[in-house]
Formats: sequence, C-alpha cells, structure tokens
Amino acid sequence: MKEILIMGIFGFIIYAFARKMEKKPILPWKEGAVPAEIRISGKKQKKNKQTIELDQEPNVFQDLFNDIKEINNHMIRHHDNTFVLMAEVEPVNYFLLSHEEQEAIDVTFERWLAQIASSQNTQWYLQNRYVDLSEPIEKMRKSMIDADDLHENAVEYGKSLIDDLTKWQQIAPRFETKRYILFTHQIKVNEITAEDKEELEEKIVEKAFAELYRRMNAAKSQLRKARMEVHLLTNEGICEVLYHAFNRRKAIKNRYKDIALQEMTSLFVTADQDSTRIELVKEGLDNEFANEEKKQEADAV
Repeated sequence: MKEILIMGIFGFIIYAFARKMEKKPILPWKEGAVPAEIRISGKKQKKNKQTIELDQEPNVFQDLFNDIKEINNHMIRHHDNTFVLMAEVEPVNYFLLSHEEQEAIDVTFERWLAQIASSQNTQWYLQNRYVDLSEPIEKMRKSMIDADDLHENAVEYGKSLIDDLTKWQQIAPRFETKRYILFTHQIKVNEITAEDKEELEEKIVEKAFAELYRRMNAAKSQLRKARMEVHLLTNEGICEVLYHAFNRRKAIKNRYKDIALQEMTSLFVTADQDSTRIELVKEGLDNEFANEEKKQEADAV
C-alpha cells in the first residue's frame, strides 16, 4: 500500500512538471481560463485605447461652402465675385414624337450645344429625387371631401386608392430626374468705377445678373424650339436644390415646402426679443462683416 502511494506521488510530480513545461494549467478543467499575464496585458491595452484621441470628423459643409459668400439676387455668389445662376429645364417627351419631330429637336439641341462648346461657363446638373406624391394625394383627398354627389362605393374606392398610393410611396420609392443649367460669370472689380462701397456692390450685382440673365434668355429661346421650357430658379429654388442634394432620404418626410411654410428657413430668430439682445446681435454681425472685409483686403494685397 505504501509503495502504491509513493508511485502515485512520483507520477503526479512528473505529470505536474510536464504540464508546467507545456505552459498549461496543472488541472485540465482550467484550460479555458485566461492566464493572469494575458488578463493584465489586456487591461493595459484597453487603457491605452481609451487614451488615444479619435480623429476629428471632416467639416463637410464647411469645406463645400467655404468659397461661397451668399445666395442672393437669385444667384450663388463666391468670395472672388464669381456668380452662378441656375435654371430648371423641363424635358420633352421625346419618344412619343414622330421621327421628323425627333430630328428637329436633335438639330436644335445640337446647334445650341455647339454655341456654348467654346465656353466653359455653362454646365449641366442632374439631380435624382424621390417622387413625392403627397401633393397629388392631398388634392385627391380634398376633391373627394368637397364632392357631395359621390356614391358610397366611389368614396370607398377613393379612400382605398389614397391608402394604396401612400403605402406604395413608403414601400417602393421611385426616382425622378431634375435637370438644371448652371451659368457662371466672374466680375472683375477693377473694371468698375464707383464712388463708395455700396455703389460698387450694387454695380457688381447688377452687372453679374444682367450678363447671366441674358445668357439664360438666349438658352431659353433656343431650347424652346426644341420644346424644352427653361425657368429661372429664385433664391428659394436654389436652396431647395441644395436641400435635396444633402438630404436625399429625409426630403420625403421633411419636405422643403413644409420647412418654408413653418418659417424655419429664416436666418434670424423670429420670436420677440428685448432691445439688449437685438443690439448684441447687431454688434456681432457688424464685427463679422468687418472681419470679412479685412480678410478680403488682405487677400487682395
């Protein structure tokens, strides 16, 4: 009995030594446990990760609109007095026309493209938007409510049709393409004579708008022959194009027209404010304009 006990002790010592050499736990049911060294190093790594500062996200809007001064007078104005006028083009239903009519449209459009080929100041901009059926649905609902001589079956059919259209727009959105022409022109301030800054500013804007509007009218008269209508975009129209460009998915639920109706496009707070608050805001705006003028003068020098 004593010999068996001694042999068992020697066997356990050999087993423990072998497990130690293999860097494994002596007890086999503790193989899944993480050694203390690894646990400590893991904690150190976690602490080190927390001390690393994350990279700052890029200022997308600031980078895109850094050279834009304002959107005013139906134009986008850059800091270097480059003005951009936008016009929307309504397309013609080309494939429903005869071969002769299609040929006439092709010739007219090609002639206009040849006229602007030498100039790099006219560009096309295509924008894909979700088809918004909210206005047609609202008109259908209003006309159905106002009609008093409709049969009950017709009313039920109208309600089911409106519900189906609303669900269809949410489940399977469709796209439509908006077409815009961008006319660009840069004003050389050295060629304009004025007595003061206000007069100079007025002349710059008037000259830019006159030139861009003339080019837009020339394109409008040419494209009308090709059955394409051209419409000038106002300040609100330009802002709507930019809104759809940066809010492509949200533009269906949060429509730009609703935002404008709720007066959320105002640059200033429309609530009642005391005189002290108004004076502080005016002082801040004056300081901002003064800093911009100093920066422009420094860049000019």
